Amino acid sequence: MSQPKAPKIEFPCDYMIKVIGNAAPDFTEFVVEVVEQHAPGISETDITVNQSSKGRFSSVQLRIVATGEDQLRALFEDLKASGRVHMVL
Repeated sequence: MSQPKAPKIEFPCDYMIKVIGNAAPDFTEFVVEVVEQHAPGISETDITVNQSSKGRFSSVQLRIVATGEDQLRALFEDLKASGRVHMVL
């Protein structure tokens, strides 16, 4: 049996990204700066921040305009390479 194929995404499109890392006063700012390098034009209404119940972790959810798979791959790699990000969804 062949593996099911991931659904095709038609670019450009609105795309939600969730970034999880250790809670820090500048974590949201850091995430937004990295994302802006790959997908400029994020407004405050496109950002949602949540803290874990014990306050150890932060999650930053952003809506970007995705232009292609290469953009998303580079964005995910830069976030993960920072050492501050545990997970990108």
